[in-house]
Amino acid sequence: MSTEWDASAYERVSGPQLGWGRTVLDRIPLRGDETALDAGCGTGRVTRLLAERLPEGRVIGVDGSEAMVAEARERLADLAPRVTVRQGDLLELELDEPVDLIVSTATFHWILDHDTLFRRLNAALRPGGRLVAQCGGAGNVAATLAVVEEVGSEEPYAEALEGFRQTWAFAGPDETVARLEAAGFEGARAWLVEAPAHFDDVGAAGEFLRTVVVRTHAELMPAGTADAFAREIARRSAGRDGTVTVDYVRLNMEARRPAP
Repeated sequence: MSTEWDASAYERVSGPQLGWGRTVLDRIPLRGDETALDAGCGTGRVTRLLAERLPEGRVIGVDGSEAMVAEARERLADLAPRVTVRQGDLLELELDEPVDLIVSTATFHWILDHDTLFRRLNAALRPGGRLVAQCGGAGNVAATLAVVEEVGSEEPYAEALEGFRQTWAFAGPDETVARLEAAGFEGARAWLVEAPAHFDDVGAAGEFLRTVVVRTHAELMPAGTADAFAREIARRSAGRDGTVTVDYVRLNMEARRPAP
């Protein structure tokens, strides 16, 4: 799976992700002088919200996509040097110095190896530092993916998608807590929340699906077919009033690196 994204399209359609990120940040008590890592910063929309809550602190944004990093650097340039953005694989995360807080709001489900991920995040925190994150969880977009499979089994998409391998990991709370504890965290807890995303019409839903949900499907398709694929998924998912709902389920997690 490519780590690249269409950053300009993501910036346009990521209203749901921004809303989820704001909700996560609202539940974090902060002094305002912490150093924080935004793990999977995307185009920097949530990174900016985090920086606003840390007027005397610093924020480091990390993302695996070159396009996302370039977009985030441009959009966050007014906050430099207090806010910096760099490209990097979270499974190989190394920081110059540990941080007080790690936040992540729409990334971990794109990483299949949560055991290694949580170990790297734990190592990046100072003793007593906190991890507060949210990603797709068990049952996430299940109804939408059923439509994706249905459309993908038909021509002209079936041949391109033959042998498609799942590129996401929608974990449940219990296994997530177990993995966090195995990675060295304490006080770990995790829970699921339904958070459907609503779109006014098939066109808006199709662009969102193409950019986010079926991004890795689209990479396999002949030129010119991915947009039609996403639009057909949106059309079959639409209600009688023409609106489309994507059935998101978010996995929230909180944990702390033990203090000495």
